[in-house]
Amino acid sequence: MKEILKTYLTRYTSLDEAAQQAILDDLRVEEYKKGTILLKQGDVPDRCYFVLKGCVRQYTVDEDGRELTSEFYTEEQAIAMFHRHRGDPASEYTYACLEDTAAVVGALDIEQDMYDKHAQLEGMTRRMIEQSFGHMQEEFAAFVASSPEERYMSLLRKRPNLIDRVPQHQLASYLGVTPESLSRIKRRVHP
Repeated sequence: MKEILKTYLTRYTSLDEAAQQAILDDLRVEEYKKGTILLKQGDVPDRCYFVLKGCVRQYTVDEDGRELTSEFYTEEQAIAMFHRHRGDPASEYTYACLEDTAAVVGALDIEQDMYDKHAQLEGMTRRMIEQSFGHMQEEFAAFVASSPEERYMSLLRKRPNLIDRVPQHQLASYLGVTPESLSRIKRRVHP
């Protein structure tokens, strides 16, 4: 599993083999069973994650009790918690494992210690977050400007593996449609 991380260290840093190994030795990889809740909406996060294997759903429960899916994190995606520095650091989302999942787990209270110990790790993390944030901005702009069918087609092009990995009602929520509408879209696209 740590080979995936080594790829990232090589891509985003100029560390030699020994320095890469020192970072890998300090990182903790944990495995979670399908159905595990990593963080509940309203709880204050104390960890961040980097998915090595599996699928994690990000969702919120609205005032009517409906679950609204806003993201799926799969292999080689980071789940960063950006709200911990605001006045109310409670999470707006729940993060649940949809599959058995293996992830690097970073304790937020020792994040600065890791950066102090491994200077290039902070730069690598920043570059990964910037890349992820840029991707999210593009996805959001495309989502707003597209029809439900265009969103589905985009998903088929960019993340086809989600179609078979995610329950259809959650996929429909992610696309901003009802499950019935998603079924109609699928029939039109795949006659």
